[in-house]
Amino acid sequence: MLILNKDDILISVTFDELLKAVEETFIIQEKGDFLMPDRSHIDYNGNVLLLMPAFTGDYFSTKLVSIFPKNRKKNLPAIFGSVLLNDGTTGETLALLEASKLTALRTGAVGALGIIHTTPVNISSLGLIGAGTQGFHQVLFACAVRNIKSVTLFDSFNSNLNDFVNSLKKYLPEIDFKIAKDSEEVVINSEVIITATSSETPVFPDDRKLIAGKHFIGIGSYKPTMREFPKSLFMEVEDIFIDTPLAIKESGDIAVPLKKGWIKKNNVHTLGSLIDKHFKIDESKTTLFKSVGMALFDLVVAKLIYKKAKEKGIGINVDF
Repeated sequence: MLILNKDDILISVTFDELLKAVEETFIIQEKGDFLMPDRSHIDYNGNVLLLMPAFTGDYFSTKLVSIFPKNRKKNLPAIFGSVLLNDGTTGETLALLEASKLTALRTGAVGALGIIHTTPVNISSLGLIGAGTQGFHQVLFACAVRNIKSVTLFDSFNSNLNDFVNSLKKYLPEIDFKIAKDSEEVVINSEVIITATSSETPVFPDDRKLIAGKHFIGIGSYKPTMREFPKSLFMEVEDIFIDTPLAIKESGDIAVPLKKGWIKKNNVHTLGSLIDKHFKIDESKTTLFKSVGMALFDLVVAKLIYKKAKEKGIGINVDF
């Protein structure tokens, strides 16, 4: 069995390889050639345990993730976890991969594909609300797929935004970073706004004029009780794109608007249907892509990382 830690994962694959793998995952999903049981949520003392299995013909994987939102106060990541990759024909355990880095990278790629397929190619200003691990990787991937010149950030809980910006500047030295005084300033200054929080209430003002013509990428809100977007956004968008049909019931940002009649179910589409050229959208109008993640992403990305790591001699092999 091959063991791959965070550093191993980072040096095994490139952003381009990850983007191609995640785009391939959307196509696999559209074709239906996979098995992905519903994700198991176990809530305990304000924390969450997620169990995420997925199967394709050649491989299957099992991801176990813990989400402890209060870890920020302890200067610890909110997410810990692991991914087991198995041979789909024999059941043999092939690899154990550190899950927080895999999750951050595949989610960054998911957000970037949302930007590629729902925003104009000439956007140059990016906004981020929620400066955590996920937000960090969202910015990296967004700047890899668009010619971003400025990034405006806000996080009501992160007191170390200067450190966050300095870390980003190591990878993006030519980008102009600005720390906003509030979330409204982020929306005003940005063409594309990424939200990456665990908020249970909307993270920017309920003002239709403020959001008109903007493009939103929702990465947080992974439970029905969580919401990042105000009602006005759903009054403004014509079609909403999601990464998986499970988002309809898993995310409050989709479930609540549907329940209250702000949107109709036939206006909610998978991003895969857009990638697969089922229809086109007007990218000059307000757009919304909402991701909750799915185990199929982890499986395809884990397979990619495993193969690349073996080719490069990366990781530790152990008898198991």
